[in-house]
Amino acid sequence: MQFEIRSIDKASSVSTLTLDAPNREAAMQMAIERGLRILSIESGQKLSGLFQRKSSKDFPLGQFSQELLTLLDAGLALVESIETLSEKEHRPERRDLLNRLVADLYRGAALSRALSQFPDVFPPLYVATVRASERTGGLSEALGKYVAYQSQLDIVKKKVVSASIYPIVLAVAGLLVIGFLMGYVVPRFARIFEDLGGDIPWMSRLLIQWGHLARDYGGTLLVGSLALVGAAGFWLTRPGTPAQVLQWLQKLPSIGERLRVYQLTRFYRSLGMLLRGGMPAVASLELVTGLLPGALNQRLVSATQLIREGTTMSVAMENCGLTTPVSARMLRVGERTGQMGEMMERIALFYDSEISQWIDWFVRLFEPLLMAFIGLVIGFIVVVMYFPIFELAGSIR
Repeated sequence: MQFEIRSIDKASSVSTLTLDAPNREAAMQMAIERGLRILSIESGQKLSGLFQRKSSKDFPLGQFSQELLTLLDAGLALVESIETLSEKEHRPERRDLLNRLVADLYRGAALSRALSQFPDVFPPLYVATVRASERTGGLSEALGKYVAYQSQLDIVKKKVVSASIYPIVLAVAGLLVIGFLMGYVVPRFARIFEDLGGDIPWMSRLLIQWGHLARDYGGTLLVGSLALVGAAGFWLTRPGTPAQVLQWLQKLPSIGERLRVYQLTRFYRSLGMLLRGGMPAVASLELVTGLLPGALNQRLVSATQLIREGTTMSVAMENCGLTTPVSARMLRVGERTGQMGEMMERIALFYDSEISQWIDWFVRLFEPLLMAFIGLVIGFIVVVMYFPIFELAGSIR
């Protein structure tokens, strides 16, 4: 069986290699014998699609970190703390995971090594944070930083989700109303128009034709609409869909730039947390490579190579397009003061505020425009339906 191992070598650089081993433990032992520090290990025989394991979604990593931090601050030992969390857990799969962590700790393994055996639950960034804290003995501080890091990300995500709920509900309601008009009301008005006879506007004649189509092939249209909705839902659940949507949004003038700033903000916050934890700069950069999509990821690889060759971080990032005017100046200040990790976190806080303000502005602008568009579509349909009746009333007068 093949295992893909992501690790840190003796030069403090992150690398990925594939090993053939009978099981996970044997693959880990082979990597350790080569002098590697394991960040994550994944089997080559992973399920895909709808049948892929979703352990990372089932395990509450943020809650686990917060509760472990609370117990450690209360004076409990690490093993005792995880045992306590295991005893209070009601779900068997979570309790089993925590018990396996406890067993590894009793065998003398470091916490980071125990966590690295569950890459679906504990991401490499989390494992690296714990590993960096083991050098300094500040596990509580590292957990506190990760909890704060995750809280900041959750705040931005909740802001985006809450801002999206009302437009989505409004759009769905508008589509349902339009569907009701076109599928039920318009066909009945078409019969009235047929009985009226005479010369009726061409738009009303189009509605009559649509009424005939809906009346004769209503079942087929309904099945086709449901199939279209199902296909759209399936497309939205595909793993590559978010990346495609992101690429489309990045092409929009204003939204694309805001998305770039948001991605850089997440990158700065993650890198700053690792640097503050004591991770080397190059190893930290390689570890957060996966946070940036597409072209930004390639720029980060180029910047990492420049830094490895001796270029300062601020110059390398600026030359590779990974900065904004504000962040470039703040990075230079961080290099002069020797507090690059703290400065990156301050950059993230600065842009968090800016992104929140932009989201509020965009929602306030988009909601009225969406309401006006849906109102115009519904109003157009209603006017076209009633226009022949108005003309008939005028002729009677």
